[in-house]
Order: sequence, then structure tokens, then C-alpha cells
Amino acid sequence: MLKSLKIENFKAWREADLTFGKVTGFFGPNSAGKSSLLQFLLLLKQTRNATDRGLVLDFGRPGDLVNLGTFADVVHGRDEDARIRWTLDWTLPKPLEIQDPMNPEELLFSGDKLSTKCKVGWKEKRPWPYRLEYRFDGVKFGLQPKPKSKKKGDFKLVADGEKFEFQHKQGRPWPLPHPVKTYLFPNQARTYYQNSDFLGDFELAYERLMDSLYYLGPLREHPKREYHWAGASPEDVGQRGERTMDAILAATRDNEKRRLKPRARGVRGIAFQRVIAHWLNELGLIEDFRLEEIAKGTNLYRAMVKTSSSSAPTALTDVGFGVSQVLPALVLLYYVPEGSTVLMEQPEIHLHPAVQSGLADVMLNVAKVRNVQIVVESHSEHLLRRLQRRVAEQEAPSEDMRLYFVSSQRGRAHVEDLRLNEWGEIENWPDEFFGDEMGEVAAIVKASLKRKISKRKTEQSG
Repeated sequence: MLKSLKIENFKAWREADLTFGKVTGFFGPNSAGKSSLLQFLLLLKQTRNATDRGLVLDFGRPGDLVNLGTFADVVHGRDEDARIRWTLDWTLPKPLEIQDPMNPEELLFSGDKLSTKCKVGWKEKRPWPYRLEYRFDGVKFGLQPKPKSKKKGDFKLVADGEKFEFQHKQGRPWPLPHPVKTYLFPNQARTYYQNSDFLGDFELAYERLMDSLYYLGPLREHPKREYHWAGASPEDVGQRGERTMDAILAATRDNEKRRLKPRARGVRGIAFQRVIAHWLNELGLIEDFRLEEIAKGTNLYRAMVKTSSSSAPTALTDVGFGVSQVLPALVLLYYVPEGSTVLMEQPEIHLHPAVQSGLADVMLNVAKVRNVQIVVESHSEHLLRRLQRRVAEQEAPSEDMRLYFVSSQRGRAHVEDLRLNEWGEIENWPDEFFGDEMGEVAAIVKASLKRKISKRKTEQSG
């Protein structure tokens, strides 16, 4: 799971220093830079998935996770002389142990925390990786350019710990080429150094982290009268929720169950569709939900809902738009493997304020029961207020949440850590966080009073 992220020179961000909680929220006005923080993580995931190992950073194309354009579009201030730097820290699903390559019986390093540090610039008309470093168990393992060297591929492996030093193989004192895709050591590292095989453990851990990131964008597909399912099990629900029904049907076929409360003896969980129906009901949207095959063997399905206990089943297309909008978010949160990290942009779009508040409860439940980390970019005051309320009611500890206010000044993004105390209070509430609420109320009262006085004068003069 994500622990912290530091970025320099990415889009509107000259610098940002973030710590993640079980639930992390980014709030603030439009075009302030909130989405860019999620885009950076998606850029790393997209680069990991790129089949072209020559791509330093995969900025994407239409239809990809992100389509960011060119290096000039991505670097802060469009300054191609600047370097994009970042440090990403995360916790491992289970502790990693590294034996001494020269003495397998000796344990050299162990721990459940890992970080990577990278630097990318513009060179020879393409992005260029200047540095790659992993930090594990207090030791830095890096690939750095040799001092004062101007050669295109003249890197070396370094370790800053006293108890370890990389050793060249005899007869192979050659320099190394640059890093691959910002997180991989070149294959020559294992060939030229006799005690470097364990670097693959860091690379694998990074890939697993990227694979555990799932994303739902702010726009959702419209519901359909029927859905074709060929039996596939999608990895997620898609950026627009286009694979939501596939995910439900795959989980139903595989008899997957989910818990709504922390693990207890003898409790096996509830059928996947029942969990989704439960939350749709709790959110006050519908009474019941189910996917059913139109005719056996057709692979065509209809999403049917009941708006009340006494009403007849109705197609999803014939009820309010809110159900189809919140459905992908619910399914994604319960479909991804436990221990995953879910990134969501504006999940509250098209939802009633009460449903927005209820969505915060869903997030807290998933974070607690399924150990799923949630990073959300939102404009919803109702979602934030519900998070505060649950802390005040001692339903969720404040240390599990990290809340940020993002603003922009002269084209540069700024982030402020909102201090949420144990009473659910934000101690440093920014001015006009969700607009000037008190100003609006005062303006209404003032206008109303002015009209009443004018009306009274008219009646008296008449």
C-alpha cells in the first residue's frame, strides 16, 4: 500500500509532499492540481504496463489510463531543462528477506517497507532516466551516473550501507547503461556484478504495487437495457465503469463472498450481488438489485431493480441515473483483491447529497473490513463531513485518514494538510473551502430583509 509520495516538477506541481492513509481525500477548486496527483500514479502504472522497454515514461495515447502529451506538457512550467523527480514509499504485503548472495545462510536485509527514488529529464529529444534508487532496511541501492562522465551509458551500482558493497565480476569492469522504464535495473547489472541478483526482488515488489492500483474516472457509461457477457473475468470495472456488469457476473459465477463486518468466527461472508444490493439499499437508492439472464444460454443479461419492497422489478435504465453512477464505485471497491489501492475521481457526480455522505461510509467499511486503501479526488462537502462525523463518533480513527486541500496560486499548485483531530474537527479549515457559505447565508438574509422593508413601505404608502 502507498505510504508517501514526493514529487518535483510535475505539471502544476513545483513540489508536493504527501502521506497516504487508509482513506486519503484531495479537495479543492477546479483546475487546482488535484487530478494531477492521481495522474502521476497512473503514469507510473501505465509505464509499468508498457510493452516497450525503451519508454522511460509512457505518457499515453487516447483511451489509455492517462494521455498526457509530451515531456514539455508534463514538466512544470514546460521547462525542458528541469528534471521530474519523485520518491515513492510503500508497505509490502509481507516482509521481504534478502540473503547474502555470497553466503546464502546469512540474512543481510529484511523489512516490510520499500521506497524508490527517480529522476527523469529531457535529453537527445526524448525523456532520459538520470537516476534510479531503491531504499530498503535503511540501505540505498542505486544506479547512478559515474561522476564527471559524459558518456551516454556510463552508470554504476552503488550501495551506501557499511555492511554491503556491490562487487564486479572478474573481467567485467564495464559501465552500465541507464535505468529501464524508471524502475528497472539494466540486465547487465546481474551480468557485471556477482552479488546483485536480489535487485530483482525490488523490481518485482514495485510491479506488484503498480498492479495493485485500480482506477475509476469521473465519467460513467450510461446504463444499457441488456448486457452481453462471454464469461470473462475483468481485472476491474474499467475507467468509465464499462466492465461493471462483467465483474458482477464473474464474481457471482465464482461464488465469491464478501464480508460487511470484520472477520468473525463462523462468518463466511455474503454473496457478491447481495453485498452490492445491500449498499444500494443503505444509500437509499433502491430496495433490491440483481443481474439475471434474459434466456438460458443467450449470454444476455438484464440489470433489474426494485425501487420499494412492494414494487415490481424494473430495468436499471428506467430508474434514476444515480444508481448506474454509483454502481461502478461500489463494485470496484468490493471486486478488487484485499490489500489493493483504489483511485477514484469525483465518485459523487450525479449523486444526491445524502448518497454522497453514504458513499463515505462505504469507503470506511471497505478500508476497515477489506483492507483496501482508497485515494479519492472530490468536490463533495457531504462526503468530507461524513468522514469527520465518523471520527467524532469513534467509528473511524483520525489517523486512518489523510485529507488535503489543494489550491493554485499563479499557476503553481499547493497542498495543505488538513489537520483532522480525534474529535472529527479540521483544525486548519481553509478560507472558502467549499465556497463562502456564511457569505451566501448573509447575502440571502440581507436581500430578504431589503425586500420586506420595501414591501412594507409600499403597503403603508398605499
